[in-house]
Formats: sequence, structure tokens, C-alpha cells
Amino acid sequence: MRVRLVALVAASALLLTGCTSDPLAEQYREGSGKNYIAGDGTISEFAEEQRGETIEFSGETVDGGAFDSADTLGDVTVVNFWYAGCAPCRAEAPVLEEVSQSFAGDGVAFVGVNVRDQAGTAASFEQSYGVTYPSILDVESGTAQLAFAGDVPPAAVPTTIVLDQEGRVAARVLGQLTEASILESIIDTLLAEQA
Repeated sequence: MRVRLVALVAASALLLTGCTSDPLAEQYREGSGKNYIAGDGTISEFAEEQRGETIEFSGETVDGGAFDSADTLGDVTVVNFWYAGCAPCRAEAPVLEEVSQSFAGDGVAFVGVNVRDQAGTAASFEQSYGVTYPSILDVESGTAQLAFAGDVPPAAVPTTIVLDQEGRVAARVLGQLTEASILESIIDTLLAEQA
């Protein structure tokens, strides 16, 4: 009797698992060869009392310099995870650059985290799309990605995470950022918190 009960529970669990839908897992299983898993544009925002600890990350930039998140504390920081072969990354690059320029000098910092490319490929992308903010090369160590692996990981490429002035995750856009106004609104809200 006990064996039958265990088998029934296992079969029920398997059946229920088959009824759920995970778009990221489905993209992986489809084997399309597009070489990225795109998010659906879901936006998650977190109230001040829901934000976790300060995220600390650093790395070598595409131009051979260094970036350290400690240098952007006090600013709203926009962190974009990308790589050159990602079609949604190419589509959103002008939007990110537009917002970066519109908040220049307003206490907002931008940094990219390149998850796959070597410096030459990443530099070519930045030049082609007019990206002026720095990007960390994270393909070898993965330490920047690991810093975000807690409650709100960059589960797809591209992903844009916005940190508040204390370096805590305040918002995440999972997938391509389609309009500047989305990011501008998030940044405006965070800047108003400190006003």
C-alpha cells in the first residue's frame, strides 16, 4: 500500500510539473541556436524596505581600465548585462545610451557587464552603437554576475538592474529594454527618494 501511495504522489508531482510553464527553460530546450535566452521584459521594482544588501562588484573594463561599484555609491547605478552577439542587446543599446546621456551629471551612473566577449569584440560593439559608458569584461571570472546571483539574478541576457544610492537592487528589467521612458521612470523615482 505504501509503495502505491509513493508512486501516486510521484506521478502527481510529475504531472503538475508538466503543467507549469517556464519561458526561459522552454527557450533553452527549443535549441534554436540563437545563442541567448531572452527575458520577456518583466519589470520588478522593490520598495526601500524590501531591498537587500549593497551589491559589491568590480572588474576590468573593455578599454583596460577598472570599475568598482564602490565608486558609484551615492549615485543611482544602472547595470546592463549584455554581449555583442545578442540581438536584443543590439536593439536596446541606443535606448540605454540615450538614457545615460539624459541623466549625465544628475547623480546617475551606467555600467555594462559583458558576459561573453573578449575586449576587441566588446569594443567594436560599443563603437558601432555609440556606447560611451564603461563595461566590465566578465566572461573569464563571472564575478560581477555572481555578485547579483542572490534574490534578483540577471537570469536572461539582456537584463538591466538598477541600484539605489546605497547600491541595493531597486529594480530589474528581465529582457530587452524597449523604451527609454521605462528606465527614466525608475531612475526618477530613485532620485526622488533622496530629494
